[in-house]
Amino acid sequence: MISVLFAVLTALSNGTASVLQRRAALRVPDSEAMRLSLVGHLLRQKVWLGGIGLVIVAAVCQAVALATGPIAVVQPIFVIELPATLLIAGFVMRVGVGRTVWVGVATVTLGLAVGMAAAAPVGGSDDVQGAAWIPALVATGAFEFALITAALSTSGNARAALLGLGAACGYALTAALMKDAMARLDSDGAVGLFTAWQLYATAAAGVGALFLLQNALQAGSLVAVQPMLTLGDALISITYGVTLFGEELRTGWWLLPQIAGLALIAVGCVVLARSPLASASTPQEVRR
Repeated sequence: MISVLFAVLTALSNGTASVLQRRAALRVPDSEAMRLSLVGHLLRQKVWLGGIGLVIVAAVCQAVALATGPIAVVQPIFVIELPATLLIAGFVMRVGVGRTVWVGVATVTLGLAVGMAAAAPVGGSDDVQGAAWIPALVATGAFEFALITAALSTSGNARAALLGLGAACGYALTAALMKDAMARLDSDGAVGLFTAWQLYATAAAGVGALFLLQNALQAGSLVAVQPMLTLGDALISITYGVTLFGEELRTGWWLLPQIAGLALIAVGCVVLARSPLASASTPQEVRR
């Protein structure tokens, strides 16, 4: 399927971008947290600009994936971004990939396979019908406000986890808006796309999610951020797919293997995020 192929390409680009952005964020002073000046610090770092370039590539691939497949299929595939990135990082940095990383990769992959096979998302429309966006945007705004408020009252990994979940919600909203916007391209051509409010809302949601992610990576460790980002994006995207696009998932006893798949993904993400390849900036740091 074309949608699966481009979803995988999106995951590869986004995963690599996350690691590059994490390295750049580590060099930003704590005093710049939740300030626009944080972006100024990042703009002066080539590694961060490289990450942004990959974010743009990922956005194009994601648009193609969402235009050709259900959001409940496309978005969960993005959980492979961390394992794939670490394997590529090991190759590029010319360091051995340890057993722990392979265990994490296998766990995430198995969890994704089990979860997707059990959920078997099908159906759905290409666009959002009527005024369904109104309650969705209100609920999303309230959820983001609660997360940011809670994050500002704490620090360290707790803040990183909350902001990571906020970024995940932002990226899931970006995907839903993008899918709706791409439907306008199919039905009304370029004019329909560029006159659709969803296109510009996609850009705004994406920028907001990116800002929250930079602050999450600056606030705490990748171990705190990545599971919340990965699972949050997948689960919230599925919620949008079901509520906004009418996509259907298996229920009943099928929920048990779905939960088991999510648990495996969470464990695998934690294992991978703790590995030296996820946090090191140089091959020397990996070998320590």
